[in-house]
Amino acid sequence: MNSSINFLVCTILLTGSTWLWILLGLLVIATGLLIWCLIDTGRKRVIAEPMGKSQIQEKVQVIPTTEADDLKIIEGIGPKIEQILHSAGIYTFQQLTDANVDHLRELMQSSNLRLADPGTWSEQARLAAMGAWDELTTYQGTLKGGRKVA
Repeated sequence: MNSSINFLVCTILLTGSTWLWILLGLLVIATGLLIWCLIDTGRKRVIAEPMGKSQIQEKVQVIPTTEADDLKIIEGIGPKIEQILHSAGIYTFQQLTDANVDHLRELMQSSNLRLADPGTWSEQARLAAMGAWDELTTYQGTLKGGRKVA
């Protein structure tokens, strides 16, 4: 490439033609722009810091793979608690049945819902998952606000 540029420069100097001077100017400008782009591209590279597992979990929204059940059927669960359970990945009666009661209590406490008592939710959810609606209604008749009445 250097030899072709040298040839072009020599030709321009010897002939003195105006169009060759213009061509040389354009070549110099194009070369300068190319160099500037290469340098500028190198400066803009940003390397992202790796994210930890907890940071990824915060950014990822859990999407249910099955149709969500209406957890508000469970005595003691209203719209707000249902939303908290969804954010914890609990969408179905079966998932609520399998959930650890202590974990559910921690979820409620961390959401400042200290009056919510998940002690009977698992049994209610089990009946609902089985489709035992009459038994669920009977069981819920023994509860007050989702708690067993003494």
